[in-house]
Amino acid sequence: MVADEVSAHPGIPVEVWASDEHRLGLKPIRRRVWAPAGERPIALGHHRFEWLYVTAFVAPVSGEVVWFLSNGLSKPFFAALLQAFARDVGAGRNRIIVLQIDNAGWHTPENLPVPDGVRLVYQPPYTPELQPAEHLWQLVDESIVNRHIASLKDLEAIIAARCCALADDPATIASTTNFNWWPSPASPS
Repeated sequence: MVADEVSAHPGIPVEVWASDEHRLGLKPIRRRVWAPAGERPIALGHHRFEWLYVTAFVAPVSGEVVWFLSNGLSKPFFAALLQAFARDVGAGRNRIIVLQIDNAGWHTPENLPVPDGVRLVYQPPYTPELQPAEHLWQLVDESIVNRHIASLKDLEAIIAARCCALADDPATIASTTNFNWWPSPASPS
């Protein structure tokens, strides 16, 4: 598809991005930690089933990332996210984005308006390991691991700050998402 887009749009850069969603909630995320011998580490938690969704659009080669936080997902909302993403990165006349997404119900092509300059590529079913954006979630979760978060508003503030910090660190994003087989951007000749 990259080669097709390069030939169809000579003189315009073609980049390959990936997108995925992550659900975070007030149910604690636990990870192993070091503790003195004979002592058990303590991680407070109170299971509540309220959710926050993080949607990431990432260019694995450059580490450029665009984040969106929401309280739910649907096909009309994903269409609005695609529009906002295309506007934020300048897709269209200045840049063509080939976007890899999974087969979630709100990604299906039926009645999904795709903005100019964005081409969707669906990854094969049951292959999350092929999705570079999946590898962002460990970085996002790092700020809330083994912590008790009192409310969804507090969780949103913590995650928003973490996403801003990660957006300012493209080297970390690229080192986590740029697989050796991921296609490089096609620059105009």
